[in-house]
Amino acid sequence: MSKVVERLVCSQLVAYLEQNGLLPDLQSAYRRCRSTETAVLKVVADLFTAADRGEITLFCLLDLFAAFDTVDHDILIDRLYHAFGFRNDVLSWITIFVTGRTQRVRVGSQYSKCFAVQYDVPQGSTCPWTDPVPVVHC
Repeated sequence: MSKVVERLVCSQLVAYLEQNGLLPDLQSAYRRCRSTETAVLKVVADLFTAADRGEITLFCLLDLFAAFDTVDHDILIDRLYHAFGFRNDVLSWITIFVTGRTQRVRVGSQYSKCFAVQYDVPQGSTCPWTDPVPVVHC
């Protein structure tokens, strides 16, 4: 049941962000008809355009594999309030969703003790157009 609710919230949040112009035009994540392929095509097109103009191009890649592991909950909630206008029930629901989580490590059949998660966001995607990623909880 929670995944159904999360999918509904995800689709409503993305619709709100798109309708209010709060997503960058070139953002591909969590948007229909966009993917890593469209992001790569944009970069390649920009490179070719620069080359056609005879411009020098510097291409720097960043590995953001663990980017979601570093999200500070207080900063996230503050940004959702001030930059995106999230208020009341919506902000409360997101706050409850990302805070108060715990995790533990399993090696074989042994488990560590549970630890509070302070810097991440749940990564089990609920948007219907993305692949789900399992999240481990205590």
